[in-house]
Amino acid sequence: MDDIAISKFKATCLAVLEQVRKTGKPVLVTRFGQPIAEIIPPSSQRTPRRFGARIGSGRILGDIVAPISDESEWEAAQSELRDGSEP
Repeated sequence: MDDIAISKFKATCLAVLEQVRKTGKPVLVTRFGQPIAEIIPPSSQRTPRRFGARIGSGRILGDIVAPISDESEWEAAQSELRDGSEP
């Protein structure tokens, strides 16, 4: 693994990142000889996050039209509204 001083990394950041991307070799950034960061290439298994990338991957399980709670709970809520009190 190559290493680079932080001052040189700051001056050549974009070039170092491009080198890591092209070669796939990580680079260690040091400050006063002590490692502070490791620049590694992206994983090849990552999928890009794009809007709409998961279209068609969802499934509907069960009834999507029926109420989610019991009818008795709805009647109780309706009687409170008829009495003039807020739910």
